[in-house]
Amino acid sequence: MTHFSCPALLASLLAAALSLPALAGDAAIVQPVAAGVTTVTLAQQAPIHWVSAAQIAASLDGLPPMAVGFDIDDTLLFSSPGFYRGKQEFSPNDESYLKNPAFWEKMNNGWDAFSVPKEVGKALIAMHLKRGDHIYFVTGRSTTRTETVSQTLQQTMGIPTERLNPVIFAGDEPGQNTKVQWLKDKQMKIFYGDADGDIKAAQAVGVRGIRLLRAANSTYRPLPLAGALGEEVIVNSQF
Repeated sequence: MTHFSCPALLASLLAAALSLPALAGDAAIVQPVAAGVTTVTLAQQAPIHWVSAAQIAASLDGLPPMAVGFDIDDTLLFSSPGFYRGKQEFSPNDESYLKNPAFWEKMNNGWDAFSVPKEVGKALIAMHLKRGDHIYFVTGRSTTRTETVSQTLQQTMGIPTERLNPVIFAGDEPGQNTKVQWLKDKQMKIFYGDADGDIKAAQAVGVRGIRLLRAANSTYRPLPLAGALGEEVIVNSQF
């Protein structure tokens, strides 16, 4: 065992004490996070045809009333709460609930009470009502014996009873865009939607397709690439 004399021991303890503040100071230094932005990166934007609801209204000035259409889910309603509940109840491990008639009975008859109406949808509906346009709703949801979706849209979007057209349930068929024929049959001039299928349906029949942004927390994944099809995209339309 090594023995220290009192002077040597005191000197050692003093040196240790003097070194503690330096060590504590080093530990308190916050290491910089390897992230950040410059004015260049902030200014970088995809070359998308952005428009506002006001610009759309201005583009229709002087035109007579026309037929326009809207998708519903993630376009007029943030309906993820109902779809999330359906997945948990009917097929928590896969997407098979979307083919289950029991799920659609619930979704189309009450679960939209948990859907949040999108503010941009309200603004667009109000604009088209003011113009005297005929408004149609075309959804990829499966049809059911009864439905309350039409009533939900009427109440949340402020549509007078005499101006309400019942929801068209186009359904979902593999390899087929089920909305195309409805856009054609109703002679629509504009169709609003959040999905690629909505824009492609419009483009297939020469209709002006306008994209609304899908909310980042939507359960409908993956999120689409807005503007990738050359369509107009409405700014701040995720809510």
